Amino acid sequence: MKNNKHLIALDLDGTLLTDKKQISDRTKKIVLQAMKEGHVVVIATGRPHRASIGYYHELGLQTPMVNFNGALIHHPLDKKWDALHNPMPKRTALGIVDACHQLSVKNILAEVQDNVYIDKYDDEIISIFNQASANTNFTVGNLKTKLNDDPTSLLIHPKESHIIELRNHLDDYHAEMIEHRKWGAPWNIIEIVKKGMNKSVGLKKVAHYYNIPQERIIAFGDEDNDLEMIDYAGVGVAMGNAIDELKKVAKHVTNTNEQDGIGQFLEEYLKINVEKAI
Repeated sequence: MKNNKHLIALDLDGTLLTDKKQISDRTKKIVLQAMKEGHVVVIATGRPHRASIGYYHELGLQTPMVNFNGALIHHPLDKKWDALHNPMPKRTALGIVDACHQLSVKNILAEVQDNVYIDKYDDEIISIFNQASANTNFTVGNLKTKLNDDPTSLLIHPKESHIIELRNHLDDYHAEMIEHRKWGAPWNIIEIVKKGMNKSVGLKKVAHYYNIPQERIIAFGDEDNDLEMIDYAGVGVAMGNAIDELKKVAKHVTNTNEQDGIGQFLEEYLKINVEKAI
């Protein structure tokens, strides 16, 4: 069983990447060796394409990629691949923007694939986006007038005192249209995508493309946006630094992202030949 071709799905932040946003040498060597031995490796992230393509190339991937927590499933090297882009309706997005304006949130961002619309100019947020991708295309101004397309995602930066009220509003008025998650401290950003979009949607499509059964899907994650993916995968693996809720869903728990958790698990589970990987 373990010698058969597996699909290996890698979340980025807190999972594949160290806290310095790098892929450790050991994990990289083992992932590359897994690919040499015939396994299929894909990135499944909440990040947009522009902020994940560098890691895709670093690993030499030639596979589809899952971005925006499943709202964009595409193949960076094959434009003819049957990509899926599932943005939320602009009308829904602007209704949420209205509620955010009434609550005087700190800021709101809309992403239309790789284009970013920001409600108010903010040096700190722009700096963070540019750290992930220096090629970010920003449009600054009131989203009510600047946003002309259905957004792939909305990012809301609320005042801490408004987080519960805002999430309750999203549940009460938009639950049939959207999914929302909260980033961890220090930002506490609320990220919103179209209803039904999560990483498992992308994983199912990619697994079907490669004809790999569910029991041979290995998925790694650490946060609540990985819950559906880890639950769906036949071999769902929570990082040692993962939230408790994810560890309860996972079939396995490995080391942390700072301790080569992915490399350690793949080496043991797939019996990767480490000598060949060096």
